[in-house]
Amino acid sequence: MQARLAGSEALEDAVRLLKQGGLVAFPTETVYGLGADARNPAAVSKIFKAKQRPANHPLIVHLASQEQMRQWAENIPTLAWRLAEEYWPGPLAMILPKQSGVPLEVTGGQQTVALRIPDNPTALALLKQFGDGVAAPSANLFNHVSPTRAEHVLAELGDRIDMILDGGDCRVGLESTIIDLTTEQPVILRPGHITIEQLSRFIGQSVTWAQTPASSQNRASGTLALHYAPDTFCLQLQSDELLERVEYELAHNKRIGILSRRRYPVISEQLVWRVMPDEPISYGHDLYAALRWLDQQQLDCILVEETPDEAAWLAVKDRLSKATAAQSDEQ
Repeated sequence: MQARLAGSEALEDAVRLLKQGGLVAFPTETVYGLGADARNPAAVSKIFKAKQRPANHPLIVHLASQEQMRQWAENIPTLAWRLAEEYWPGPLAMILPKQSGVPLEVTGGQQTVALRIPDNPTALALLKQFGDGVAAPSANLFNHVSPTRAEHVLAELGDRIDMILDGGDCRVGLESTIIDLTTEQPVILRPGHITIEQLSRFIGQSVTWAQTPASSQNRASGTLALHYAPDTFCLQLQSDELLERVEYELAHNKRIGILSRRRYPVISEQLVWRVMPDEPISYGHDLYAALRWLDQQQLDCILVEETPDEAAWLAVKDRLSKATAAQSDEQ
């Protein structure tokens, strides 16, 4: 089976495939999602098989309207409606108590469900025509770099799914912020484009970040230590350590990829550079495409320059720390 790559003119076919229990990848403003009918446990199970994803890792259910929250969540707090009014459609997923009929396959066996409305015209048109929730993690193999273009999905999952809706380059490029609203105080389980500072100001109280899954009673997508990782060995270094490591790798005749915010004065045919933007929103947008490109360059290692230790860079720093979590000097 090879996935059909199509544009928005194929929405009716995509809806039909979803209703038949198939898998359809589609663009959102964050990354491409791998969608299945969230009411159909057999279809949802296909997501886990295609991605090679552990069954206890919960999925986000994508909706077309705020009112659909009532069909998926119960005991919805006033804060959830306020957040939905302010940030939906947009890159914010809320964890809420699930309705009894929500399949446990979607929630990873938990009694909570993550919901969001994506801010992408193709995604919204698909969801409106489908008429119900679509479970959709990122459309890539589990723990790999998330896809921000249709060709990324085709290269990685093209022979495992039914259709890919091509909506061009994702506008944001990093996964949604996840906020847990089932605890006494709201907790961020995954930082994203909507920042902790923005949410704290809007809610009117400090919102904390649970940096490890054990810090919250709920599991959520993208909270494992190793995630968003290229196949090539990837090491994150402070700026003053980067040149030393480059010299060390060159001395051992290694072919090196460098992801940094400036080009260092080192010239070698063994070096492959990817210079990144010097501000966090553009850096986040470009990050996954850059990692995927470097991963294709037949490198021995990728060296990543650490980003600034500032609040605005938190989502980028989170993704880089997970992409480089398998750091080891044993190559």
